[in-house]
Amino acid sequence: MNAKSIRVLCVDDHALVREGLATVIGMQEHMEVVGSVATAEEAIASFERLRPDVTLMDLELRGSSGLDAISAIVARYPTAKIVVLTVHSGNEDIYRALKAGATTYLLKDMLTKDLIRVIREVHAGARPMSDEVAKLLAKRLEQPALTSREVQVLELVAGGLANREIAIALGISYETVHSHVKNILGKLAVSDRTAAVSTALKRGIIHITP
Repeated sequence: MNAKSIRVLCVDDHALVREGLATVIGMQEHMEVVGSVATAEEAIASFERLRPDVTLMDLELRGSSGLDAISAIVARYPTAKIVVLTVHSGNEDIYRALKAGATTYLLKDMLTKDLIRVIREVHAGARPMSDEVAKLLAKRLEQPALTSREVQVLELVAGGLANREIAIALGISYETVHSHVKNILGKLAVSDRTAAVSTALKRGIIHITP
């Protein structure tokens, strides 16, 4: 093992993605994959055991999410360098990941040379960010944030529940649900529930898992 190598931990729930990353990274000078795991729990355990220089983290993992893993790792190791590598391009996804402690945010359709460059720059202490991601983040910062309760309500709306059903599910009054829905529509700048769900999915405020 080269003592000067950048040691990378890959976290993704698809084996083919992990294998592809390992192949590309393994071809680079002074860079190696020291761990490759599929879940948030494995990511946390592997980080503690391996102490990688840079971690590539997908957001959509089996069980707990990549956000959970980022939060847990950064809470214990504040200087951890975590690069989110995901297909999710919603501005809320970006905001939440960086707020959780990720160093930067990359989309999986980036060119291989860009990924390798970012790994090297992050290892050197930089926080590189593409123009596309920067614009999405700036737009999110201009938009009003939904409260955790409003997100809960919106997830149930996306699940097809009516206001009275949501009130029962959350143990709150119908009037309170109606107020939450009204606030959600206002914050998302839409006129109906269907548009609210569509906008929230596009921005990454909520996700529908198969």
